[in-house]
Amino acid sequence: MRQSSTVLYLALDALIPPRGRPIAGLDEFTATLEKERIPLVWISSRNRFQLDPAIRSLGHGHPFVAEGACGVYLPEGYFNVRPAKTVRFGRFTCIPIAERHPAAAEALEAVSEETGVPVVSARSLSPRELAQNSGLPSAEAELLRHRDFEELFFFAGASDRDTDRFHAAARQKRLQLRSSGTFWSAAVGASLSRCLRELNSLYQRALRQRPYCIGVATEEAAAELLPLCDQRILLTSHPRESSSLLPGAAQLRLSDPGIWEALRSALARRG
Repeated sequence: MRQSSTVLYLALDALIPPRGRPIAGLDEFTATLEKERIPLVWISSRNRFQLDPAIRSLGHGHPFVAEGACGVYLPEGYFNVRPAKTVRFGRFTCIPIAERHPAAAEALEAVSEETGVPVVSARSLSPRELAQNSGLPSAEAELLRHRDFEELFFFAGASDRDTDRFHAAARQKRLQLRSSGTFWSAAVGASLSRCLRELNSLYQRALRQRPYCIGVATEEAAAELLPLCDQRILLTSHPRESSSLLPGAAQLRLSDPGIWEALRSALARRG
């Protein structure tokens, strides 16, 4: 692995849409990080199949966190040290954080039976139904099914009171529910803090020094990611009062044509 004392954690989902091109300038920014030997770790709610086109098009050769902090995925041979516990998924070595499938599916079914609130899993839908419910073309919609940890689902005609009861029962069973566009996702044991702790430990062992962690996130992901990092950068659509920002977070506006140059300058300051 390349020697660097800085690791950049980037919340990716708002910067690369499920369909279409990445936000302008991201590819050049990624190339700059490669030249400066700064590892770029993606943080995403998507699965490895959904991320694969972006991985290939941007030449991403660093770890990524997928399925809403269910697992840390490592390229083959990336670290010269071995994590304590790994599983193999496709061409990636994965550090499992959440419990592997079908744990989430079984817990989801148990909560549904206990509360009497019906749910429909994405896995149970026909290809046509999945495309209709996701709003994606059939080939892209099909990628939604293939989760290593999570179970995607939606509530079948449930009232607000029903969904509140469902959420309360899910918490008692350690089943984490997260809104994921049209669907909800269910996971058992997902944790972004554990994902970063595992990665930072590996970087520290490989580099023989504690990595300096920089977090970059849009407003949707900032509250979860940025408090875990040494330096915090918020990508925002509209300027906010400093009192409303996370403590110590710098603010960059997404619509600014010079955002990537400003971000490079912020990284160079290292806090």
